[in-house]
Amino acid sequence: MSNTPLPITFSEKFNCFAEQWSPKVVAEMNDYQFKLVRLEGDFVWHDHQDTDETFIVLEGRLTIDFKDGTVELEAGQMLVVPKGVPHRPRASSEAKVLLVEPKGVINTGDVQSDRTAPLDAWV
Repeated sequence: MSNTPLPITFSEKFNCFAEQWSPKVVAEMNDYQFKLVRLEGDFVWHDHQDTDETFIVLEGRLTIDFKDGTVELEAGQMLVVPKGVPHRPRASSEAKVLLVEPKGVINTGDVQSDRTAPLDAWV
């Protein structure tokens, strides 16, 4: 068995799932997970009290609302949301996003919602 790591092709991984707002783990590094997610529509207002959250837009456009403003992201851009900052991601048409966050982070923070996704769903 080889120890040579294999590349991860995002397009192949996105072809493995269609559901939205349900992040899928594609890799781990130390205590962090890299998660692919399809986003369309409005998410819930939430925060993460113990960790920052990174959004990297691979395709489409993503809007992230904050209590004091809005940030628009397009493909090729990223944003780090600091821990404890309430935010709401939304996309008027489907965006494909890579999330980087520690293992065990619930996508809706402390808010329980129909958009709360299971942890550690791999693709």
